[in-house]
Amino acid sequence: MTIRDTAWPEGTPCWADVMAADPKRAAEFYRALLGWEIEDQGEDYGHYLIASVEGRAAAAIGPKPPGTDVPSVWTTYLAVADADKTAAKITEAGGQLAMPPGDVGEAGRMAIGVDPTGAAFGIWQTKQSQGAGIANVPSTMVWNECMTHDFEGAKAFYAEVFGYRLDDISAEGFSYVTLNVGDQTVGGLGAWPAGVPADVPAQWITYFGVSDTDAAVAKVVELGGTVTGEAKDSPYGRLAQVTDNQGVPFSVISVPG
Repeated sequence: MTIRDTAWPEGTPCWADVMAADPKRAAEFYRALLGWEIEDQGEDYGHYLIASVEGRAAAAIGPKPPGTDVPSVWTTYLAVADADKTAAKITEAGGQLAMPPGDVGEAGRMAIGVDPTGAAFGIWQTKQSQGAGIANVPSTMVWNECMTHDFEGAKAFYAEVFGYRLDDISAEGFSYVTLNVGDQTVGGLGAWPAGVPADVPAQWITYFGVSDTDAAVAKVVELGGTVTGEAKDSPYGRLAQVTDNQGVPFSVISVPG
């Protein structure tokens, strides 16, 4: 279990949220699957729904901005000390800003970037909120990874912008590096395997912890979601790729209670 009351180290995934076409329906799905307590932040915050585990913020669900046609995805936010300086680094390294830096009340300052391979991600500068207050247990964020068709381009971008040390754990038919901040591994970056269609976009994927992956997969289907990658064992826990009841992809992985 990871408990956090202060800013996460720079470059560490510190938050995840999904902009849902139907936030109420999404809340019902994730509450039933992950046991979240969900609190509406009110009209001033666009009825952003913060999900809590053991009384600590774990993730969030928000409505799509009116009049936009952005896809519904889970967005990974990376902790930064200065959102404006990091935003400048993003563009200097060949990325783009889908949303320029802006304050979220007194909670923090954020922006949405897009890497040169097309994967979108958020950056979060802590003020009153560090993002997730709990992680690495069932029902919370456990792992975040970027999957792309341009492995080398993505590696160069994230190393330049966030200063990650990249440790290569690739094997035959598998290209992957871990993203490291100091002596801590904080995420991953991989190449889409051969056979993944070229029109599948680069994307950041959020993994939520569960105590029993097979039971979680069955629950996903019961709640109207789908299975896109059958459950399988890995050195880090049994995992599966799924979508929620509105087609939003995410992954589940077994972790100790």
